[in-house]
Amino acid sequence: MEINTAPATLDDVKAVVVETLGVQDRAASIDATTPLMGSMPELDSLAVVELVLALEDRFGITIEGEDVTAEAFETLASLAALVEDRLA
Repeated sequence: MEINTAPATLDDVKAVVVETLGVQDRAASIDATTPLMGSMPELDSLAVVELVLALEDRFGITIEGEDVTAEAFETLASLAALVEDRLA
């Protein structure tokens, strides 16, 4: 499934992910297709909460509990799509 998001949104979401998870050393290898949940050991349940809070703060949005799904956190692109959906 291809997800189309604005490049700026994708870059901003990536920056939040990199900063929140502390994976600056791997930032260059993270792109839209990078698997997140289940593939990044740093992304545990506590990190998901921290990431949601950081995204809400960065973008001025609210992400509801029901929006926090495995699908939303599947890849960087799916997470950026969730953010864009909340911005709309």
